[in-house]
Amino acid sequence: MTDILLISNSTIYSRGYLDHVAEEIHGILGKAREVLFFPFALHDMDSYAAKAGERFQSLGYKLTSIHQFPPAERHSAVERAEAFFVGGGNTFRLLYALYRDELLDPIRNKVANGAPYIGSSAGSNVAGPTIKTTKDMPILQPPSFDALGIFPLQISPHFQDPDPTSRHMGETQEERILQFLEENATPVVGLREGSFIRQMGSIAELKGPHMARVFRRDFPPVEVGPGTDLIKLLAP
Repeated sequence: MTDILLISNSTIYSRGYLDHVAEEIHGILGKAREVLFFPFALHDMDSYAAKAGERFQSLGYKLTSIHQFPPAERHSAVERAEAFFVGGGNTFRLLYALYRDELLDPIRNKVANGAPYIGSSAGSNVAGPTIKTTKDMPILQPPSFDALGIFPLQISPHFQDPDPTSRHMGETQEERILQFLEENATPVVGLREGSFIRQMGSIAELKGPHMARVFRRDFPPVEVGPGTDLIKLLAP
């Protein structure tokens, strides 16, 4: 049973780190007591791991960071893990490290066999088929844009609606997603901050306080509300 939690962002205005998804974290982790953390999306991995470790400890879980293992032991650390948390930051840096340490297949296999996966921002990006809908600058070049593919749709976290009063003349996030669909057929979920997706088996429910904007090739974008099964909605 695939069990995945994909979060647009780890912190929302006026609340603490992961506060808005604390209940969901308890729900997805179930009886698991230890979580393997991937801090690769940020440069200061020690500080990132300390922050995440403190938060998960407050929720009742022990968090261990993958970067604290020697590279030769990271594969086996993934195979032993009960659950995963892949944090946000730069998506290209994150995917580069997952390729470098040859961790994509081990993570895929564990999730396919029931290990819970929690991703936030960049961690949500890499859960999809590719990272082509990230907003991040390509500060490193991974061998491929192909990502984990444990979630069948493209995620575009931190989705921002165009501001009709703005004098900014650059491309909006929506325009960039529409350009993606000129060259790619996979639907895209524009996930607004504070929203998240919980997939259990073949059902992927949009949750949180906001609607999501869904993009499909040859169709106009549509708004979908919390409670929508995104996989059922967007199945071919």
